[in-house]
Amino acid sequence: MTSAPRTLSRRAFAGIAAKGAAAAALLPTLSLGAGQALAADATIKVGILHSLSGTMAISETTLKDVMLMLIEQQNAKGGLLGKKLEAVVVDPASNWPLFAEKAKDLLEAQKVAAVFGCWTSVSRKSVLPVFEQDDGILFYPVQYEGEESSRNVFYTGAAPNQQAVPAVDYLMNEEGVERWVLAGTDYVYPRTTNKILEAYLKLKGVGADDIMINYTPFGQSDWQTIVSEIKKFGSAGKKTAVVSTINGDANVPFYKELANQGVKATDIPVVAFSVGEEELAGLDTKPLVGHLAAWNYFMSVDTPENAAFIKAWHKFIKNDKRVTNDPMEAHYIGFNMWVKAVEKAGTIDHDAVIDAMIGVSVPNLTGGYATMMPNHHITKPVLIGEIQGNGQINTVWETPGLVVGDEWSDYLEGSKDLIADWRKPMNCGNFNVKSGKCGGV
Repeated sequence: MTSAPRTLSRRAFAGIAAKGAAAAALLPTLSLGAGQALAADATIKVGILHSLSGTMAISETTLKDVMLMLIEQQNAKGGLLGKKLEAVVVDPASNWPLFAEKAKDLLEAQKVAAVFGCWTSVSRKSVLPVFEQDDGILFYPVQYEGEESSRNVFYTGAAPNQQAVPAVDYLMNEEGVERWVLAGTDYVYPRTTNKILEAYLKLKGVGADDIMINYTPFGQSDWQTIVSEIKKFGSAGKKTAVVSTINGDANVPFYKELANQGVKATDIPVVAFSVGEEELAGLDTKPLVGHLAAWNYFMSVDTPENAAFIKAWHKFIKNDKRVTNDPMEAHYIGFNMWVKAVEKAGTIDHDAVIDAMIGVSVPNLTGGYATMMPNHHITKPVLIGEIQGNGQINTVWETPGLVVGDEWSDYLEGSKDLIADWRKPMNCGNFNVKSGKCGGV
């Protein structure tokens, strides 16, 4: 059994979990402010900003569906603040600049109370200035590269220390991996994550010659040459693994080519950060048995909470074969946190809800609770799972407790001295603990 990641990172420098909850409990109920016009409307609008076409539709469509289910369930409970919730669904079509346009429309024209959306980091980066300028609220449900903490974003997906770093630790300690292929789609999430992992591997004594880094465009379809290079790299007599940050529908031909060239998990295991049950549903998974995925939730998790969620999902979607996955759980957590924060604040005013979010805890689907920390990241378990022939992922390792998300990496210069704390009076996303100043280095 490998040693578990720290369940409380240095971001807990001042007892962040206990103090975050305590501080939030002391927040007063805030009166209606800028959101007063919204509250006077017949419904409370909720924005859904996910690609329903293009290369990311394979992953994002199901997130739109689960949000519709959660909104329907909340309306069946009587809505929120005495009003029904109304879903406003838009399709940014895997077009990163279009994400910003759609976000602007949701906030300024549709007057939504909150937005649940984005998958890729480039789409999140595209909308970030819009949410900050219009003081909107975005719940971002997917694992990402860190190096960011915005007052207007709640990161309900995993930070690198809640997924990528523990996955490397598992491969190193449990599988004896010595050579590393860092393969990703060519955009900010894979590049920054791999920058962190490269620094971490070198800190662990891995030489530069034992690290191969490769990037491919979105929608990459021809993997023959790349897989051949991976096989060659793995033939040096050292145990080799692929750490995959490949996103979207490019995963389908990637895994097919692995199977075509006879790359088995026993030879060169692949651990994926962006392949879950939804992506596997479109693949012949039998040749992929034993390859790995690192997430914070799997559909196969055996808890009453997860069983109830799956049952509700199948009833809503009217298809017992539809799977669940990690980003769906992140939306489940984020939506329930938002509802609880709105009820706590007594208003949908953005500023009031943002303040009320810190310290909110709600059940996750793995049998515990997720808490929103002062850095706008949540607590999570980390799970490593093996792909099964039926398209499910069975847990083979997990952290013994919850891990607090690190918004700034411990392994990068310029980041390791930074923290985020959105409570007053600090109210800063990049506070330098050495200089004592907000604003980074």
